[in-house]
Amino acid sequence: MFVWIASYPKSGNTLTRSLLASYFFSREGIFDFKLLENIKQFPDKYLFSKHGINVRDEKEVIRNYIKIQNSINVKNSTQFLKTHSYLFNIENNPFTNLNNSLGVIYLVRDPRNIIISAANHNSSTHRNSADDMISGKPLRKNKNDIWTYTGTWNGNYNSWKSFKNVDRYLLIKYEDLIADKEKFFFKILNFIHKLKKIELVLDKKKFQKCLDTTSFNQMQNMENKFGFEESLKNKNTGIKNKFFYLGPKNDWKKMLDVNLKKEIEDKFEKEMKELGYL
Repeated sequence: MFVWIASYPKSGNTLTRSLLASYFFSREGIFDFKLLENIKQFPDKYLFSKHGINVRDEKEVIRNYIKIQNSINVKNSTQFLKTHSYLFNIENNPFTNLNNSLGVIYLVRDPRNIIISAANHNSSTHRNSADDMISGKPLRKNKNDIWTYTGTWNGNYNSWKSFKNVDRYLLIKYEDLIADKEKFFFKILNFIHKLKKIELVLDKKKFQKCLDTTSFNQMQNMENKFGFEESLKNKNTGIKNKFFYLGPKNDWKKMLDVNLKKEIEDKFEKEMKELGYL
């Protein structure tokens, strides 16, 4: 069954996957980008086309979400899947179900900082990034890819709360993960073992290696040296934008237009207060 690593884009999903991939898919806990291949993205164009789904027909793709999950679900094994989708039900076609989903680790981040990261990632403006968060415009990497239905920032966050009703939900704030990675990664591991109904026996040495080799500086240096598959080409220069861009130095207080800041705070006031961002 799947443990979802879900989030609105640019909310800490990559860091969380890096930690998990290091701990579960390496011998010593030393991270490298290849380990991320063990945690697939959903939806994924190649996964659907591999199973004969017409990826140019969005309605057919949506109708087959559960079928694809059924086909890759190994009942006696725990798999991780990354998604930026909201937990939708479009024309009676659900994103997932409890037969396939063991639980969700949901990453959330201050939307004011997401704007800055997303603008860099997508070669866009702060204004356009904010519009995407407010409108819920679906996203895709390029014109040949399939759409991911992110929903609005608050819609994405609220939708995954339904897993709380079955005690299969862990909320992690990106800011907390950055401030105390050791504490919150341990919390994530505990949650996964609870879902699997087994006791966590922590490999302390491996755990520490995971923490050490997934620092922002380490990952930024790795991208500088080897590149990073998930970074996108700048629409103007054709050169890839830095995925590991500002990290902890991303500060909306210094970089975000005051009017745009107010617009985001007004639009997402309820959820931002709930999360302690206001």
